[in-house]
Amino acid sequence: MFAVIKTGGKQYRVSKDDVIAIEKFEADAGSTIVFDEVLMLGDQVGAPRVVNAQVTAEVVRQFRDDKVIIFKKRRRKHYRRRNGHRQHLTLVKITDMGVDLATVAAKPAKAVAAPKAEGAAKKPAAKKAAKKTTEA
Repeated sequence: MFAVIKTGGKQYRVSKDDVIAIEKFEADAGSTIVFDEVLMLGDQVGAPRVVNAQVTAEVVRQFRDDKVIIFKKRRRKHYRRRNGHRQHLTLVKITDMGVDLATVAAKPAKAVAAPKAEGAAKKPAAKKAAKKTTEA
């Protein structure tokens, strides 16, 4: 049996014992999370969700994805921009799925944005000194 769940703005087709990487969750390794937004469970198709369906998963670890390079260029304009990005992800293992599951001490799945570093605040632009002119 498989299920289609929605988390982090994306949809995933999962079955029992699958290990998937999803958008970052604020959860420690070994904790249990519950996905309530189940769009499809076996042959039941939700409109938009299957009523009382849940998918439980165990957090394996938190990690960052490989770096993706964003490169913009406009030809003949001397315009080139290079930027990199590493997405924060959570690796989860699907443990159970079904309707009306009894889960103990499991918190519902809610995507949380990665926290920003406090030291990375924007610095004000440095002021340039005025040019000195000499009169002769």
